[in-house]
Parts: sequence; structure tokens; C-alpha cells
Amino acid sequence: MKQFYLFALLAFSATLGTAQPCLNGRYATEVFPNYTLTSNITYGSNTSFSGSTTSLKLDFYEPTGDNEVNRPLILWVHGGSFLGGSKTDPDMTALSQRFARKGYACASVDYRLGFFPIDSANAVKAVVRAVQDLKAAIRFFYKDKQTTDTYRIDTNRIYIGGSSAGAITALHVAYLNNECEISGYLNQNTINQLGGLEGSSGNPGYSTDVKGVINLCGALAKYVWLEAGDVPMVSIHGTADGTVKYNRGIVNPGTALMYLDGSRMLHERACAVNVSSDFYTFSGAGHCPYIGNAAYMDTTERFIRDFMVNQLGCNEAPLQVANAPLQQAILYASTYCDGTPANETCIAGIEEELVSEGVNIYPNPSNGNSVFISEKAVNQLDVYDAMGRKIYSFTGLVKENSLKIESLNKGTYWVRFHLENGSVGVKQWVIH
Repeated sequence: MKQFYLFALLAFSATLGTAQPCLNGRYATEVFPNYTLTSNITYGSNTSFSGSTTSLKLDFYEPTGDNEVNRPLILWVHGGSFLGGSKTDPDMTALSQRFARKGYACASVDYRLGFFPIDSANAVKAVVRAVQDLKAAIRFFYKDKQTTDTYRIDTNRIYIGGSSAGAITALHVAYLNNECEISGYLNQNTINQLGGLEGSSGNPGYSTDVKGVINLCGALAKYVWLEAGDVPMVSIHGTADGTVKYNRGIVNPGTALMYLDGSRMLHERACAVNVSSDFYTFSGAGHCPYIGNAAYMDTTERFIRDFMVNQLGCNEAPLQVANAPLQQAILYASTYCDGTPANETCIAGIEEELVSEGVNIYPNPSNGNSVFISEKAVNQLDVYDAMGRKIYSFTGLVKENSLKIESLNKGTYWVRFHLENGSVGVKQWVIH
């Protein structure tokens, strides 16, 4: 009996260290009527593009009267084309306030701005500086947890996100993890002069691990930097974004700089490598439509909220159901640092209207020896595994083709076909 009471006491004590996910609506609704703001907390410093020393600061938002000792943290990073903007920008303050009232701790982060001349090489340097600063801010909270614990952060639940340039920064912190990946933009001497990807903006020796990314109208330089096993992301983007393209295109904050892979490309890539990705499309909307528009901001907040409560393991109904992505995303040929190809294509998540009538695979399921039959002529047929990797391809005008492929493991495969009339379809093929 004593052992039972001791076990019960230990179990109860363990629950005191962290709030139960979404208990009494925490993290899912604004359970706190007010938030408390602590402004201009210095988290580090570094040298600006012009050579001057820049003090790096953040604003910290928390629920007023909150006694929880292990709170999830969202670090928000403002936009401004790496030339302007501030931690007090209205979209960052609005999101920080709204999520603080839900029980989160939030930090709106300033970072080093500016680059000149305004060209692609210097823009890449500006992104690297921003990445270094955000990593220093992440380390700041790890350091605090292991020392004074002033901010009461659960370092197992740190998320980073932002708007426009801030989203670009957060995405690169999460998915750019090898200096060789930017060797096509900067030579190694320049990378070393900048301080590498980790930089020296403060709090050395602490972790920069995060649990997920909130991408609002952002992009990656190369989709391939998002790899299997990476952290999940949530993305929101407008199809008519003329600054940071929804799909793939030249980023243009007033001056055309370089090609970036926008949210549509990243969602396609995430699907291909089995990384969790929630994606919401604002059809016909331009760059960062939630700024100054209450309806867009409400949708943005709800969709992020759904992502977060799911990440935290809450059993909450979604407030904003994901819509179908628009535009076809084509993952162009690319390679990893070691030179191996990385041109996986997402099959299971194809969003285009598919044609499957008059097309059959027999037998299905099979032992790996089937026949593909179509009423209409097919001019291309490709087979992909469950990870989206192409394992077989055939080109030629046929209505029947053998699918006998050597050494297939048991599992689900996808047969994608292009009909002579231009229609595209996908059929599932199961090997048992």
C-alpha cells in the first residue's frame, strides 16, 4: 500500500512540471484575458554589415498571472526584406499578443538589418546574419532554462516563425544545416568571415534545436535543404505574392535578387520526404495579406493555432481546415551536398485533378508482376515508391504495359501516367 501511495505521489508531482496540453482550453483558446510585455531584453550582439556593433534585443510576451513553469515558446521574426522592419511590427505584435493569451510564451526578435550593394550575394549574407541572430535568440532561452529560469520555457517545445524575411530566416534556421549547401552563393572564405552558420551573436555552447516552423509568406533558397526527418512546418501564402513567390520564382522586394522556392514548393517537397506540412493558400492574395486585414489575420491565427495544438498533442477540433494548394509545384533537378540527386516528386499528395477512369492495373494487389491497361493511349508512365522516389519510367505511345519491376519490396507504390490528350492520373499499386 505504501508503494502505491508513493507511486501516486510521484505521478502527481510529475504533472506539476508542465501543464497538461490544452487542459481547460489552454493553448487552444485565449484563456488569459491579458498578456504581460517585457521590452528590449538583450539576447546578444554582433557586427552589422557596415562594421558597427549592434545590440540584439527581443520583446517577451507572457500570459498575465500565469504560474506554469514549462511553457511552449514561439519566437517570431519580423519581415522587411532584411533592410527594415522591427520586433514591434503590427503582425508580430498581434500574433505575440494572441498566442500569449492562449498560454504560450512569445518572443518578438530583432536581428541585424541592412546590406549594400543590393544584390544577390549581399542578400545571402544578410540572410546568414539573420540566421545567426535567431540562433543566438534560441540559445538565449536554452541558457536561461539551465541557469536562472527567468522565462519558464519548456525547451522541448520551442517553435520559430515569422513573416516574409522573418519566415525566410526561420526556414533557413530549421532546414539549412550544412555550409556546403550555400557554397553556390558564397565562397568558404566569405562564410568563415561571417562566422559560419552558427555565428557569434551570443550564448555559445547552448542548443539551437526547435520543434517546428511557422512560415508566413516565406521561402527557402533550395527546396532540397528540407530533408527526411526534419521538423514539421505550417505555411500560409498568397498565390499573387509578387515579393516572395507562392511557388518558385525571383524574390523581388523592389529589386530582383534571386530565385527562391516558395511555400508551394516546400509543401510539395515535405510531402515527398514525409515531413509533416500544414499548408493554407490565400487564393489571389498578395504579399503578407494578414497585415492590416483583420479577416486574413484571423484565418492566419486559427490555422497556426490548429498546427500548434496538434504539435502539443491536444485533442482539439480544427478551427481552420486546410484548403487544397493551387498551382502545380515541380521539383526541379537538384543534388545534395554529396552530389546524389534529390529530385523526389510528391505522389501521395498530388493536388491536381486526376484522371483514373478507363485505367486499370491487374492484378492489384500483386506479387510485383502486373499489367497497366488504359482505354486511351499513354505517352509516359512513371512508378514511385511511398517516399515519392521514381523507380521506373517508360515513354512511348501505348495502351498496355508490363509493370514487372525487379526486386520490389512489399508496400504501396504509385503509378503516374500522362495520357495522349494531356490528362494526368495516378493509380495505387500494392505489392504483397
